[in-house]
Amino acid sequence: QVQLVESGGGLVQAGSSLRLSCAASKGTINRRAMGWFRQAPGKEREFVATIDWSGGSTSYADSVKGRFTISRDNAKNSVYLQMNGLNAEDTAVYYCAAQPLGTNAGSWWNQYAYWGQGTQVTVSS
Repeated sequence: QVQLVESGGGLVQAGSSLRLSCAASKGTINRRAMGWFRQAPGKEREFVATIDWSGGSTSYADSVKGRFTISRDNAKNSVYLQMNGLNAEDTAVYYCAAQPLGTNAGSWWNQYAYWGQGTQVTVSS
């Protein structure tokens, strides 16, 4: 079992930056691919970014490529999402998720076994 806790969300102006953190309060993220997803009001949950267990491979949604960076610190049992150049379309609840052991990093929500409660990001234009 892995329990994930996100933090770092908030209300910011367009063009600002935020850094989201996700820590495992129970269990470990080591040897697990990790991902960030988001869900805006009235929309389906969508993929944002993923990182493999070593941190050597990352993948991003086209909508955030070049603006967002996913990283991890296995020693701290944490994964991060640095978000730059935020705009109103980035407003959503952001979720951290962990894949089962031994699986490759993926962009589909059903590939992930464990989810955090989410953190709200609101960008005012």
